[in-house]
Amino acid sequence: MQACRFQLHYPQPLLKYPPTAPPATKDGGLLFRRKLLYLQSLNINPHKALTINPSLCSTPLSSLLSVERSLCSVGLSRPSIGRILDMCPLLLTSDPLPPINFLLHEVPLPFPHLPLSLTRCPRLLISSVATQLRPTLHFLKSLGLVVNSHSTLLLVSNVEHTLKPKLNFLRYLGFDEPEVNRMVVRSPGLLTLSVENNMRPKVEFFLEETEGDLEELKRFPQYFSFSLEKKIKSRHRALVEHGFKLPLSKMLRVSDGEFNARVIEMQLQRVHKR
Repeated sequence: MQACRFQLHYPQPLLKYPPTAPPATKDGGLLFRRKLLYLQSLNINPHKALTINPSLCSTPLSSLLSVERSLCSVGLSRPSIGRILDMCPLLLTSDPLPPINFLLHEVPLPFPHLPLSLTRCPRLLISSVATQLRPTLHFLKSLGLVVNSHSTLLLVSNVEHTLKPKLNFLRYLGFDEPEVNRMVVRSPGLLTLSVENNMRPKVEFFLEETEGDLEELKRFPQYFSFSLEKKIKSRHRALVEHGFKLPLSKMLRVSDGEFNARVIEMQLQRVHKR
């Protein structure tokens, strides 16, 4: 009898497509948490950043990393980038390259000076080149001012409402336009001061208390940059008590120790003359 032979046919395993992951939400909880951790890694206050810039909620982490890379490429350290972004959270969803190119090619600012300018004034990075930075640069150049890393913060000022009132105040005092322009070139910080809270009180003290001459302000416009209460009044009082008088530059430019030594020296000279 011939044995029956059975041939077993094993079914081929069914090929299954890998399960398709459900489409990721625009900004799911996990992704949002990653963004918060990223902000914290830069020492950025997430609550402050989201309050000032609500669009951060829907901005992908890759965009934030791109902003960091752009800032890193101009020589800013990661701690500096964190400070800048914490001060100016709107930059997290902005393109910093147009203002950077403007600073490098139109101001123009030497590349090594760029980090200092951006650290001093992060608002440069979110200012419109066409409507803010370029018109203000043209105005400052018309005064004869050469913009450098210490004065680039003036580029974010409004020409009509911030810069011109200071120039008009100096003209009101009796300085003509060329004189005002020369004062600004010698002391660009004049354009950062408040007329009512800074310039006017100092002029009134200078004219009324010290009986000074406006010509001296023309020669030493840096007078406006010194504290009225902490330095100008106290040093003037010390000179008056001893019957002395000094030019503004010699009274204010030196340290407290040098000023006191100068007063003592003047006292000794008076004694020797007797």
